[in-house]
Amino acid sequence: MTSVRVAVAGASGYTGAELVRLLSQHPHVQLTAVTSEKSAGAAISAVYPHLQGIVPLSFEALAPEALTERADVLFLALPHTKSMDPVASGLKAGKRVVDLSADFRLKDPGTYETWYQTAHAHPQLIKDAVYGLPELHRSAIKQTRLVASPGCYPTAAILQLAPLIAHGLVAADSIVIDAKSGISGAGRSPALPYHFPEAHESLEPYKIGQHRHIPEIEQELTGLVGTRTQATRGEVAPVTVAFTPHLVPMNRGILSTAYARMKGQLDIAELRTLYRDFYKGERFVRLLEGAMPNPRHVRGANYCDIAVHLDRRAGWVVTVAAIDNLIKGAAGQAIQAMNLMLGYPEETGLVAPGIYP
Repeated sequence: MTSVRVAVAGASGYTGAELVRLLSQHPHVQLTAVTSEKSAGAAISAVYPHLQGIVPLSFEALAPEALTERADVLFLALPHTKSMDPVASGLKAGKRVVDLSADFRLKDPGTYETWYQTAHAHPQLIKDAVYGLPELHRSAIKQTRLVASPGCYPTAAILQLAPLIAHGLVAADSIVIDAKSGISGAGRSPALPYHFPEAHESLEPYKIGQHRHIPEIEQELTGLVGTRTQATRGEVAPVTVAFTPHLVPMNRGILSTAYARMKGQLDIAELRTLYRDFYKGERFVRLLEGAMPNPRHVRGANYCDIAVHLDRRAGWVVTVAAIDNLIKGAAGQAIQAMNLMLGYPEETGLVAPGIYP
């Protein structure tokens, strides 16, 4: 297979650095440029010493038109609201673009404006973007030039709930998601809540009912309602979730526990068979029965570990998912999408297991 030229914009953030690390080991990728507004002119190894001798590039300021001349694929790990123009430039130049911000995830420009307090600069491009969750949108990802890579919390939440929603097994208005993330999920810019004395030995919820990932989760789950049942779907009731994220004192990882009221009478064996069938052949979804998902076991890897349990007395199904927020929740999943776009085997460059302990 021939190599492809790849540039990473926003490479000095945690997600960008993981993109660079993983792409540097991809057998078909030639890294040609990395950008950072704050670190322009510095060698990437000066900012991230673990890349010393691995990536001989220096950060440069983002110039979208110039970047498209040196790359066939653009990864944009920029802050939310900052990717719209670079995405448009990349597409105009005929490049493939994987955007890791939220700028093209939501299909309704009005919803985007409500949650991100910014009018979308290129709403006509939203219809061309494919939500980059390969387990649900593999065929569309193969055909598109613009992937909107999912957020970290939504990746875990959608994957753990998808089989239940697609089979119409739970009430669409009963879903409660309690999720916990390592501090890297807040990004690399310093802020008081992430200062060591503030975050260490601490556990705190935040943005209850207000987190920007809520419309993303609801959009994707609503699109799944009843898609695996034989009954006529008719009018689809939108999925509504109560979502509470928490900040926990670990570097990386997400543990998401979701509760939903059952509509039927399936037992736990039938539920687990349902999940096995739904994710049959999926390289990066691991279904656990004898152990609980734990972010520690997927650290540094592109896996999502899922377990499903039944609280028969209360009539609720409880699912648990663990991912590395920077890999399956960001950089690894983005590369998984790139592989699909380019026709490479989907797991290329992503097969390493997590690190332990």
